[in-house]
Amino acid sequence: MSKSISLVAAMLLAAGPVFAQDAAKSVGVEPHKAPSGASVFIVSPKDGETTGQEFTVKFGAKGIAIRPAGDPTPGTGHHHLLIDVAELPPAGAPIPNDATHKHYGKGQTEATITLPPGDHTLQLEFADLAHVPFDSPIVSKKITVHVK
Repeated sequence: MSKSISLVAAMLLAAGPVFAQDAAKSVGVEPHKAPSGASVFIVSPKDGETTGQEFTVKFGAKGIAIRPAGDPTPGTGHHHLLIDVAELPPAGAPIPNDATHKHYGKGQTEATITLPPGDHTLQLEFADLAHVPFDSPIVSKKITVHVK
């Protein structure tokens, strides 16, 4: 891995999303190509399921290895959970880290989340060592859960 990419990865892990986006652009980080056949999916809950306010979301991946953020191994990455997000984050920039874009940069394959009552959408997006989505994005089907 080049020194500039190592530096960007370190900055992205330590900085907020706005600074991370500027850092990635300043050294010309290009999105990694998605491995052929790679996919991600939500194992549970199922689309249309009713849940309590606190519930566990289990993540699945096929054709791509899960590694922590900052791991430079080619063809690997980690999950991000998009909650009630209408559009995917912009290509070529790190996925924001906020209440609707949850990062699982330690390589987690599940998370317990809490949502208010009502209908909510969930979708996974897989990203590289620097939280940048792959070129072609690796995203799950968007599901809806009914929180009681």
